[in-house]
Amino acid sequence: MSIRILLVEDETEIADFLVRGLREKGLTVEHAAVGHDGWHRLTTETWDVILLDWWLPGTDGLSLLHRFRQTGGITPVLFLTARDSVSDRVRGLDGGADDYLCKPFAFEELLARVRSLARRPDRRVGTVVTVGEVRVDLVTHRAERAGARLDLTAKEHALLVFFLRHPDEVLSRTRIYEQVWDERYDGLSNTLEVHVMELRKKLEAHGPRLIQTLRGRGYVFGQYEGK
Repeated sequence: MSIRILLVEDETEIADFLVRGLREKGLTVEHAAVGHDGWHRLTTETWDVILLDWWLPGTDGLSLLHRFRQTGGITPVLFLTARDSVSDRVRGLDGGADDYLCKPFAFEELLARVRSLARRPDRRVGTVVTVGEVRVDLVTHRAERAGARLDLTAKEHALLVFFLRHPDEVLSRTRIYEQVWDERYDGLSNTLEVHVMELRKKLEAHGPRLIQTLRGRGYVFGQYEGK
């Protein structure tokens, strides 16, 4: 069985040991050492299993996992962490992890858990988000409007998925920014506006406007009939 694994781990010795060991077992492994690199790999490539450290520079593993699940990520995630209390395990599992392994651990146990996660039934069924003629496959990351493929960046993809999950709902700039970017919105950055503008262009190349701007309130995806 060919298994693609993303390892997000900042401790060099552990990462080197796992990458070497898993590759020797015939598995495909790629490594990201920090949270933002892990996020990029998560949202631009397809994986069978994700091995995720809790303590990471920048965005911690739990925040990364929460953001991944919020934007539709369904890949099985195994937490690797020294946090071994019951409360930490509960937080990790409730936060979206499929399994939890405390450091130090035996490599054979890790391997068995990886194989177990990879054998789970294909979760592609029910992983397509659709509103009207706009469709996003959360596994392949393919986005379409009226059958035409949309060439989106990773952030535009995450933004579109968030809109699709909240159709016809007034979404404030603060809410969108903090959910999609996982950062506090300072009210000064125009990052959101730029991404909305680019996403609009790509959507409107295949039909009428779908992202409505409500002055002073935020955005709505779809038709808004309120005042």
